[in-house]
Amino acid sequence: MTLDKHTIQGLSAFTTKTLPSSEFEKRMINAGYYEVGTAPAKGGRIKIWWSHDTYPRVESVYSSDKNTVITAYHV
Repeated sequence: MTLDKHTIQGLSAFTTKTLPSSEFEKRMINAGYYEVGTAPAKGGRIKIWWSHDTYPRVESVYSSDKNTVITAYHV
C-alpha cells in the first residue's frame, strides 16, 4: 500500500497509502488517462493499465474486490 510513494504525471501528489477506486479513476480520467487493459495480479489483486497521449503509461494495482487502489506508478 504505497500509493503515496509514487507520482503520476498530470495528477496532484497522493497523500494517502490507498484510495477508493472511484476517486482514483476520476482523477485519472480528468487528467486525460484512459484504461487500456487489465490482468490478474499477485495475491488475488487486479492490475489495470492506463495510457495518456503525452505521459508514460501507468500501472495501477487494485484490491481483489476492485474497490481500493493500492498503488500506481509509471512503467
